[in-house]
Amino acid sequence: MHWTFGLGKIVRLEERDVNGTPIQYYAVQIDDMTVWVPADEMLETRLRPPTPASEFKKLIKILRGPGEPLPDDRHQRKLMLAELLKNGRADSLCRAVRSLSAYRQARPLNDNDQALVRRLQKALVGEWGFAMRIPAAQAETELHRLLEPAPSGG
Repeated sequence: MHWTFGLGKIVRLEERDVNGTPIQYYAVQIDDMTVWVPADEMLETRLRPPTPASEFKKLIKILRGPGEPLPDDRHQRKLMLAELLKNGRADSLCRAVRSLSAYRQARPLNDNDQALVRRLQKALVGEWGFAMRIPAAQAETELHRLLEPAPSGG
């Protein structure tokens, strides 16, 4: 799992010259794009193994939850979400998706928030499908079902 782009496959390890210094990079194929990830001491903050099914089931509880309140100020919201997502963990991804979804029920998302939620949901759906061995379309349907607002009683 790439911390920004989601589920991919390491296709090779390659040495590249950067300003005269040879550096090892993993070539990670994600959909139709190749992402070059330095194979250095920071690797664990950039790539992680996909979440196993046993752990992924616990993440669904986060998606069912209320979400964390997000600031109305777009700059503060962006900083809060960046801080939440910087560890690249699946639980953080779920918390951000849930929180943005809850926020969207009260206020419209700006263009940056919309782009972020699309990217996060795509990464989550890819990992979900892989972990639970289900088609991505099924994972996406289940995700949207979990994120639907609860019916209001009256």
